[in-house]
Amino acid sequence: MSTKLYRIQGEIMKQHFFEPLTFNLLISAAKEEHALERVYAELGSRHRAKRHEITIENVSEEEEE
Repeated sequence: MSTKLYRIQGEIMKQHFFEPLTFNLLISAAKEEHALERVYAELGSRHRAKRHEITIENVSEEEEE
C-alpha cells in the first residue's frame, strides 16, 4: 500500500478555552480514515480532548515532495 499525505484542518473546543483552538496538520496515511483516526489520537493525547470536542473542517490530499 502506498501512503498519501493529507492536510487536516479543524478546531478543538473545550469548556475551559475562551475561543476554539485551531489546528492544521499534515498526516501521512494509507487512507483518509486512517489519517482522521491519527488526528483524533494525537490531539486527544496532546490536549486531552475528547472526540466530540474535535471538529474536522477540511481534509485534502496533498502532493508528496
